Amino acid sequence: QVQLVESGGGLVQPGGSLRLSCAASGIIFNINIMGWYRQAPGKQRELVATITRGGTTNYRDSVKGRFTISRDNAKNTLYLQMNSLKPEDTAVYYCNARSFDYPVPADYWGQGTQVTVSS
Repeated sequence: QVQLVESGGGLVQPGGSLRLSCAASGIIFNINIMGWYRQAPGKQRELVATITRGGTTNYRDSVKGRFTISRDNAKNTLYLQMNSLKPEDTAVYYCNARSFDYPVPADYWGQGTQVTVSS
């Protein structure tokens, strides 16, 4: 069982910065990949960034160069540093953790944190 709790969302002006955190607890040793997703009203949930157990990162094109995903293993915390924010970044951001274990894979989600980019 894995529990994920996001924090750090809020209101920021265009061009501003925000750092999201995701605190993981429970049985997390079997997690293979973690990531951030986001969902804007009327749109599908979309992948923002991922980081593997080995530290390999991946980003959607629209956030490359602006967002950085990282983790602090000692604190069991995932981060998303968001710079040069745009109104298009407005969404609920969700932390995700996945295990590829066979025969019982697992997919865990946090409750989400609202990010609003507006003047």
